[in-house]
Amino acid sequence: MDVKGTPRANVFRTLWWRLKEHPLSKLGPGLITGVADDDPSGIATYSQAGAQFGLNMLWTMPLTFPLMAAVQLMCANLGRVTGKGLAANIKTAFPPLVLQGVVLLLLVANTLNIAADVAAMGEVAELVSGVNRHLMTAIFVFGTLALQMFIPYHRYVMFLKWLTLSLLAYAAVLFTVHIPWQQVALHTVWPQFTPDASAAAVVVALFGTTISPYLFFWQTSEEVEDMQKKPHGAPLNQDSRTARKELQRIRWDTWSGMLYSNITAYFIILATAVTLNVAGLTDINTAAQAASALRPLAGDFAYLLFALGILGVGMIGVPVLAGSGAYALSEAMGWNEGLERKVRDARGFYSIIAISVLAALAIQYSPISPMKALFWSAVINGVVAVPLMVVIILLVSKKSVMGAFTVSRPLIVLGWIATAVMATAALAMFVPG
Repeated sequence: MDVKGTPRANVFRTLWWRLKEHPLSKLGPGLITGVADDDPSGIATYSQAGAQFGLNMLWTMPLTFPLMAAVQLMCANLGRVTGKGLAANIKTAFPPLVLQGVVLLLLVANTLNIAADVAAMGEVAELVSGVNRHLMTAIFVFGTLALQMFIPYHRYVMFLKWLTLSLLAYAAVLFTVHIPWQQVALHTVWPQFTPDASAAAVVVALFGTTISPYLFFWQTSEEVEDMQKKPHGAPLNQDSRTARKELQRIRWDTWSGMLYSNITAYFIILATAVTLNVAGLTDINTAAQAASALRPLAGDFAYLLFALGILGVGMIGVPVLAGSGAYALSEAMGWNEGLERKVRDARGFYSIIAISVLAALAIQYSPISPMKALFWSAVINGVVAVPLMVVIILLVSKKSVMGAFTVSRPLIVLGWIATAVMATAALAMFVPG
């Protein structure tokens, strides 16, 4: 039993203080948003791209980076300037039908995406530990649910930030295999593939998993959460004294978080390209399958790194998926919301989180394939992303919403380019192959 003042208690307090004071703890929602984008279903998509097309899909990551960062930066600015989440801002500026349609589709897509993620985590955990995958899936589901419901966000967010280091596993994998760096550089800027239906499908999947609606809602709301926990925190359009410092922090946090995310995705495509593709293994359906296929080709160490990375980012991705839907619906309905609130003070908010992850768990025991769930999630996200991005750009351009803090013209231009790219990708999903 630890008593305050005993050596063991002092050790824990010292460890806690060091974690809080570490530079990593100073980074905000941008870092976690970026890492959540590389969730297990995203890893499966990047692995399939590398396995099927080798080095010839590396070009997608340098292209998506500025587009993804621009949209997320607009969302972060919107939250910090207005002190309201994305759904709350849409509610005040657009007809109710716009918000209702977006939120409904977001909740369905997120639940299907969570189902695919927790299935991948259970499968990987079974590979590593030998414990039944359904049992491991249930443990992950109830574990993430308990974190969100019973521990204040400001406490467990620190551990989520440390979990972001799990993405370094994919950089480490590259040290275990031979990399033809000259070819890598060449194919990144000059890919060589036939632009047929299968290539288009992979490109669409890569863009869809990189620029996702749930990330828009999450980062906007987390900027609000961060603002509220600061002493005398107020929206910048009401109190502009800290505007310069806050907007600089948001820029650094968001651009660095998205860069970390995209570099990791690049490494995953590269790792699978130089192992699976070279060995003729071109059909990868899940992240766990990619990890298993790596084992005989790159060794146990690479396999273990890849597998542990899936589990680490899954523990971040699932709370972000569930939380983003809960923020969106709660703001739309006018309910109390926020991960800093106790369950009794935000019953509707936490009910949505619980329903999302428990419905995802139920899918594991239904005839629905997790990969089919992921497919429909991608389709719904593709449908939602384009109009939602248009709405975001319009919101951050309005003085009535942003006051003196409307976003810059270069950012708006990048936002419209991202919207056009996503519109093309969404249309490609419905073109017969």
